[in-house]
Amino acid sequence: MFETAIKPEKAILVGIIRKKETEETVYQNLNELAFLADTAGAEVIMRVTQKIDPPNSRTFIGSGKLKELVDICEEKEPDLIIFDDELSPTQIRNLDRELKCKIIDRTSLILDIFAKRAKTAQARTQVELAQYQYLLPRLTRMWTHLERQRGGIGLRGPGETEIETDRRAIRNKIAVLKRKLESIDRQNTVQRGQRTQKVRVALVGYTNAGKSTTMNFLSKADVFAEDKLFATIDTTVRNVVIDQITFLLSDTVGFIRKLPHKLIESFKSTLDEVREADIIVHVADISHPDFEQQLHTVNQTLEEMNVHHKPTLLLLNKMDKLEPDAEAFRFSSPHPHLFVSVTKRINTEKFRQLLLQMVVETYRKVYPHYPLKVTD
Repeated sequence: MFETAIKPEKAILVGIIRKKETEETVYQNLNELAFLADTAGAEVIMRVTQKIDPPNSRTFIGSGKLKELVDICEEKEPDLIIFDDELSPTQIRNLDRELKCKIIDRTSLILDIFAKRAKTAQARTQVELAQYQYLLPRLTRMWTHLERQRGGIGLRGPGETEIETDRRAIRNKIAVLKRKLESIDRQNTVQRGQRTQKVRVALVGYTNAGKSTTMNFLSKADVFAEDKLFATIDTTVRNVVIDQITFLLSDTVGFIRKLPHKLIESFKSTLDEVREADIIVHVADISHPDFEQQLHTVNQTLEEMNVHHKPTLLLLNKMDKLEPDAEAFRFSSPHPHLFVSVTKRINTEKFRQLLLQMVVETYRKVYPHYPLKVTD
């Protein structure tokens, strides 16, 4: 008996170059979009860019570039076209009519990956809420696609089994999901309250920087980790012991450029682990060609969450992928930082001891009555 492999959907990526952006920036953005597409199970066959600012209100790209894209679609016959920015319902409808191909944007792609990755009831509820909020203004367009496409990337999740055509039903579903998340939030608040008298450390960082690998190293846990964006989106909290000192370590969802605002809202309870942490370990991929921009994205998000003032250890991960003189890499930060490779166990013992020092200092400051068994 022969097994039939699922054929990946062929995708064309589209990005625009705004006045304040360089071609190199857009190139890196499309690299990330291609990685997202690969994570979702698509095969990127072509990239298309255009210099335009502001984007066309009707079709996002200009009329000339749209005609060029029509010709490309006739020749390449892609299954879907992915735009690197969030499209309005009008833009999606017009592009769909002209290109006669499934059109999705970056937000829809990320939502699709989250739908596939969500494992816990909380994560599934959070993703479903974001999906319905995204779906509501695009309901008419989604109907058209489902008649012709029946699922696939960008349509996974609530629209896959039963599309609710009544807008009121969608709004009612959103209200139900919000109440469910509020209930989960209350339960999480109680659980976090029961975890007092222990220092809390939160791992944060750009997606695929190595947070889950760091969690596995410190806690000897078995958190799923692979070389994909958003390999895990479920918050994991583990009890960690280093030299008889106990603390709580949480691994949270990775950050990314242009992370949909609806997802940030939906994952509020997940991000509360970061807000309530005593110490933040920022894991960054030092080997990534767009490392500085990724660092800026995470720092900006932490600032928006008003947690940038917390004691922070910057872990410059994947140093094994750099040249041998990685330690000489010019880098300045207001926070203590350390070059490591968690996978190759380079400088990881130094990292453990530095983190332990920060944990002990926090115990003495925040929980002065905690029985510390350490040697000064």
